Amino acid sequence: MRMSTFRFSLPSVRFLTLLLVLLGLAHLGQAQVQLRGVVRDRETQEVLPFASIAVLGTTNGTTTNLEGEFTLVVKQLPAQLLVSELGHIRDTVRVTSGAEPLTITLASAAVALPEVKVASFPFQLVDRAFRNLARNYRRTYYGRAFYRQITRIDDEPTELQEVVWNVKSNPARIEGTTLVQGRYAGVQAPISLSNFSVYARRYGLFDIQQDSTTSLALFSPNVEKNYLLELKGILGEDSTGGVAEISFETRPEIKYRAQGTVWIDLETNQVVRYRVVQPSFTGSTSNPRQKFANAKLTIEMAFKSAGTAGVAPLELMKMDLTTDLTEPGKEPLAVNVSSFTYFYDQSTTPQRIPYARASLTDRDLDAIRAKPYDPEFWANNPVVKRTPAEDEVVAAFEKKGAFGSMVKKGRK
Repeated sequence: MRMSTFRFSLPSVRFLTLLLVLLGLAHLGQAQVQLRGVVRDRETQEVLPFASIAVLGTTNGTTTNLEGEFTLVVKQLPAQLLVSELGHIRDTVRVTSGAEPLTITLASAAVALPEVKVASFPFQLVDRAFRNLARNYRRTYYGRAFYRQITRIDDEPTELQEVVWNVKSNPARIEGTTLVQGRYAGVQAPISLSNFSVYARRYGLFDIQQDSTTSLALFSPNVEKNYLLELKGILGEDSTGGVAEISFETRPEIKYRAQGTVWIDLETNQVVRYRVVQPSFTGSTSNPRQKFANAKLTIEMAFKSAGTAGVAPLELMKMDLTTDLTEPGKEPLAVNVSSFTYFYDQSTTPQRIPYARASLTDRDLDAIRAKPYDPEFWANNPVVKRTPAEDEVVAAFEKKGAFGSMVKKGRK
């Protein structure tokens, strides 16, 4: 069978060239633009994590990472960005160029105290939020989560773990996960914390399976018995609505120590954000000579906006452990383990996936080794957000080929 050919005459070639140029210009006119920048407090210049950046009038948006940084792809410029953050006045920013990083500042929102200042008011708010969590505990969300953990010893990175999970969650906690992709790298170090993710996967504001009569959680029927609460103020335009900011700490007679801040929507009783510090955190290592001293665990949780629904899934979780690793005859080592979990693609549509609830017997490295390492997954995944410092750590491990070593033996 002969293959037919088509020959261009000279005028046809010129016409085709002109057509391609015009099409190319049209394509450039429709090209998307990637914006990057940082959001800061206007007065203090401190970075604002968890700030929301959205293209006005669309569903296109993102959130800042822990360093207040963000990247956002827009269809065209100029673009109007709506920027908001709990505790700050939302603002609209007009962007005409994506050539340079943006610096967006937000003014602090006025904090108004309600007319009713009785000591019972914050307890009433926490109790309403607790009942809201309990009432909606069976509401289930399905999606994915990106988890990154970096371990530092004496401020030097010794471990890096990144995973993407399929996640089943509710308005209070993660219920179960299954691994989609994962990678791990580490250098020779006195200690490994490769199973630190269990804290993110097991922690929650409320657990319906726990005995409520003995619970030490803030969101329980025992809040008045176990905690001291103080209403710091109400974030919003006036004192009739908005978000209540409440500080809490365990009573002196309670052996368990915890203190922090919770933000509760006054109209919907939804927990918007939660931060707790546990200075009495205890842990152990497989080496009986090693001990943790001065351990402190900080946990932060942020939830998506619920609107009028009063209930919404997790958006972000952060776990940060600082401790001194001691061993007889050796100088103490300063250990810091920081993890960040970002939830995305969430819906209420059930998925046919075998989710597993986290167990203290889980071994993250075993699960990661069971999956072939896919470098393209990490190179082209828009969900994998990093700060410049994190980029430096990741690049250092990638240069050593550490991630590829996690592939099963015998695989190319």
